[in-house]
Amino acid sequence: MKAQLSQEDIAEIKELFGTELQGLDPEAFDRLHKELRQKYHPDKFERYDDEVVREMAKDKFQRIEKLAEKVKAHFAGESTIAAPAYGSGTNYADEDAIFGFDDMKIEIMTRDKDLKYKLFGTFLRWLERGDKFKIPKTNAKITIDQDHRGNRVGFVEAIRIYLTFTAEDPIETIIDWLYERLNGRADALIIEGKRLPVEKLALAAYIRQKAFLGLKAPD
Repeated sequence: MKAQLSQEDIAEIKELFGTELQGLDPEAFDRLHKELRQKYHPDKFERYDDEVVREMAKDKFQRIEKLAEKVKAHFAGESTIAAPAYGSGTNYADEDAIFGFDDMKIEIMTRDKDLKYKLFGTFLRWLERGDKFKIPKTNAKITIDQDHRGNRVGFVEAIRIYLTFTAEDPIETIIDWLYERLNGRADALIIEGKRLPVEKLALAAYIRQKAFLGLKAPD
């Protein structure tokens, strides 16, 4: 049985290589891969005093290399593309699916020093441990885990939050709100310990999967 490129892999290709898989051929991919290797090679970041910057570069380089092997296998005909994570046959895609989660841990790595203000609203200049924010048009709440201040040169910041919502809250509204504020501003996203590309398909699929409670009882 052939290996498969998951939908998360497909989303990550777009995130890292800047184009859809179907828009690439082996030569174009090799060229982009070479450029990214040069840009994010860990040796280029050894001069940085900030350990977070070095770790982020190392992590991104490893992601690029791991993904490149999968793409090369795809071009060689050694893998296929998996069906979307939520589609027919998956319970959490059912129109009668219900969702809820208490304190879903979300970690956001960003170089955008203003992201925390755009995420929670400008009325909070500094966010402190225990602060809560209500997502508009829902009763869902985000709780801040710790104080957040920007690091020094290069600016890398970790924003750690917890998301709580119930079956009464529209999950699409929650996902849309979160994605709109992270898209183009976040460098990395970790939900309940799993790293995801900052891409709506992957974000929606994983939140749905983790928060799936079951199906509504028939009337």
